[in-house]
Amino acid sequence: MPALAVLSACGKRKASATALKSDARVLALGDSLTYGYGASPETSWPVKLGALTGWQIDNEGVNGDTSEGALQRLPQLLSAGSYDAILIGIGGNDMLRGVPAAATRENLTALIAQARAHTPHVALLATPAPDAMRAAVGSLSDAPFYEDVAKSGQALLVANVYSSVLSDASLRSDPIHANARGYEKIAQLLAEQLKGAGWR
Repeated sequence: MPALAVLSACGKRKASATALKSDARVLALGDSLTYGYGASPETSWPVKLGALTGWQIDNEGVNGDTSEGALQRLPQLLSAGSYDAILIGIGGNDMLRGVPAAATRENLTALIAQARAHTPHVALLATPAPDAMRAAVGSLSDAPFYEDVAKSGQALLVANVYSSVLSDASLRSDPIHANARGYEKIAQLLAEQLKGAGWR
């Protein structure tokens, strides 16, 4: 299913129909892909997405973090600030470490619930399932549980962004991280999908 079709299917709710203000404050919660590992901090996708949209994006990506770690961090982040939108991109390290998919799903569900209690604008960035062979031939695909979790939690699913960038060797700094050009591409794809979902 095309990414925009998935977005439409999972985003038909009041939150998606309401555009964020031009100077919205946004929380980007995630792991090394959010942090920008493999490139300089100013080239991370939260920085680039902020430049494209005008949003004030707090980069709360932590290298090596898991869905459990993000779940432990989120309450303090939400109590310390007021956000107009929250972008959640976590779970890759769970898969790399062999965390049961059921545990990751449970943590993602809890993350979305906490985020939606703070703001109706919550998006879940799908992470590709680790597969060295598919990465080598440029055909990574999102882990399937992201779509289910986003739908059940009434979050906006952002599909095929990480997968498409990390499938392109020219956009990677190593097998599982983007380079500066890759993070810029992630920001561009995010901006397009969020605009298509009515956030801009």
